[in-house]
Amino acid sequence: MKVVVVDDEKKIREGIVEIITNYCPEVNSVFQASNVSSALEVINRVLPDILILDISLGDETSFDLLEQLNHTKFKIIFVTAFEEYALKAIKISALDYLIKPVNPKELIKAVNDAVKQLDKNHTELKLDLLLANVKNISEDIKKIILKTAGNIFLVNVQDIIRCESDDYYTNFYLDGGKKIMVSKTLKEYEDILSDSGFFRTHQSHMINLNFLIRYDKKSGGIVFMKDNSKVPVSSRKRISLLKEIDKLGKI
Repeated sequence: MKVVVVDDEKKIREGIVEIITNYCPEVNSVFQASNVSSALEVINRVLPDILILDISLGDETSFDLLEQLNHTKFKIIFVTAFEEYALKAIKISALDYLIKPVNPKELIKAVNDAVKQLDKNHTELKLDLLLANVKNISEDIKKIILKTAGNIFLVNVQDIIRCESDDYYTNFYLDGGKKIMVSKTLKEYEDILSDSGFFRTHQSHMINLNFLIRYDKKSGGIVFMKDNSKVPVSSRKRISLLKEIDKLGKI
């Protein structure tokens, strides 16, 4: 396995390289780059299996680099100094990331997980979605990747009627009757979709307000959705939900 580490901070870059060299036995070679131009040369030359990529690269970004790559048959682990806007696009695209200062145990786990995963052929799909979402980050999210044990689905966000928690899994119910179960919590998707017309009505439920048909306040708080489902509304969410409905002109 070959790894390329791209970071404009020499101390951090060399620290990552040292950890991988000492604690990731499946990795045979580790290469370094400090900016977009040097990263392009290294990546095209060595064709890595894993790319560890800082988001900020001096006056450029990792997205400038990704747009220029011909070789994309690798796993990507993003590294960033803070929870910036781009992380939303990264999460939507089902790509991995670490927050600086990098925790050595988290880095080792991320690299070892990347070594084990066999879906490198989906990297191009994920990158296309990532770059599209980064360019339109100020607008509503258009598409999201939902990854199951056997498939990767590219889903139009506005086709999602509702989401329901199932322990550490989340069930997505789509317009047309399709259901997709993914191994992430509802909280993770609430953070991603809350700015795109979705509302968490209950600890176990989140709805797309565009598919809301009726809100029955008398029954203790239930919303009726386009797919004929009935979704509970917790008492602490009722006032907030009414405000959101009011914004949409539904009452």
